[in-house]
Amino acid sequence: MDRHYVMDRLAKYFHVVWMHQPDWRECLAGLKSNGNGIESLSAPRRESLHVYPPEYWLPRLGRPAWLGNFTLRQRLKHAREMLRAQGCTKVVLYIWRPEFAEALEQLPHDFSVYHVNDEYTFSSTEMAVPARERQLLESVNQVILTSPALMEKRGGFNRNTEFVPMGVDYRLYATPTPEPEDLHSISHPRIGYVGYLKAQLDWPLLLELSALHSEWSFVFVGPKRSHPKMYDAIEQMSRRPNVYFLGGRPTEQLGGYAQHFDACIMPYCLDDYTKYVYPLKLHEYLATGQPVVSSRMHSVEEFEGVVAIGDTQEQWSDLIKHSLSERENSPERRAQRQAVAREFDWDILVQKIVRPIAAHFDMQIPDLAPISEPQSSSTLSVPLV
Repeated sequence: MDRHYVMDRLAKYFHVVWMHQPDWRECLAGLKSNGNGIESLSAPRRESLHVYPPEYWLPRLGRPAWLGNFTLRQRLKHAREMLRAQGCTKVVLYIWRPEFAEALEQLPHDFSVYHVNDEYTFSSTEMAVPARERQLLESVNQVILTSPALMEKRGGFNRNTEFVPMGVDYRLYATPTPEPEDLHSISHPRIGYVGYLKAQLDWPLLLELSALHSEWSFVFVGPKRSHPKMYDAIEQMSRRPNVYFLGGRPTEQLGGYAQHFDACIMPYCLDDYTKYVYPLKLHEYLATGQPVVSSRMHSVEEFEGVVAIGDTQEQWSDLIKHSLSERENSPERRAQRQAVAREFDWDILVQKIVRPIAAHFDMQIPDLAPISEPQSSSTLSVPLV
């Protein structure tokens, strides 16, 4: 997820605490498993990146409100204590979801950021920004928005709003890696997708393409999300000899799969939810140098020079065929795609987040990536909520 990349880069500058927000079911599961609360989602990658897994008696609660506020206040207090133990004297409250807006009132802080990376109504039909989220947008010191459509819808509530799109760990995806073992037996050409298998994908399109093109191998790398809209399609496709569902893989291995596809695809449905999406896989695919074919998403259209965009099943067939051509796989075209992706490396993008924070505290930061590790004497702390 993008927040993991962002937190890791923020930790180059500041001490960062990621505060997991488990509900009571997760807390109960943690108690039954080891009696020590919820374990961290993943090990920190830097010494300055800390994970606070709340104690099992401090779950996130919706009702009653007074108790939910109490447990939130205690979680924030404990996260703040972790930062104080590192010698931090200033706190930046970094909020990722609108339901955590109460943290603004519950935690004393010196600067606040609201990072919007999705259309949080999750509605396939257009809806207004909820009043609760509008208040959050207006109240924080800085707003970060991740897609052009989000800028159009939410960019006018706070004058301190910055567009920071989804990026890529360029070296991870661009560095050549051996072919994964579970691809060895899958014949070329491989038409591949990396990411969650979810309802927002265009399953009717995938059904048609995999039926019409038995000469292509369709490979899906990623866990399945539970949604009845996709059950039948996955079941039908699973019975086809040219379709392969490989399941989820660790993040550090995903570039190796995309590198060994002959065409990488982003087959999204087009509705009033997906128009706000900026696919994380866009620049990850481009960083591999492999051809990319996508649905006509708002956030993808500006990259039409390096991404083939299809509107119909016939266009998708033609574009995938073209992506397999010698021209599209020439060193020149590969270099063009990688050059675009390099501009969206997370090190570069996160600087756009760091600059307003640093300016508020009169801190100096380097102008260019790559960015050096933070000094241990840093006093600014960023608890990520």
